[in-house]
Amino acid sequence: MEDQLQPTEEKKSPKWKSLLKKFGIGGIIFFTVKGIITSTLIYFLGKNFWIIIKDYVAQWFD
Repeated sequence: MEDQLQPTEEKKSPKWKSLLKKFGIGGIIFFTVKGIITSTLIYFLGKNFWIIIKDYVAQWFD
């Protein structure tokens, strides 16, 4: 059983190392910040989406 767990742990480490080599520390920071900003925008736009649509449609009938 222990022999089966070791290869999966060894595969994860080179994946992170290859990502670090490919993007560098600056790239990882960039993608992290980009993800946070995108998630925040999706959250706030999704929260207010129906309010904006309702107000827009209500203008047609005024």
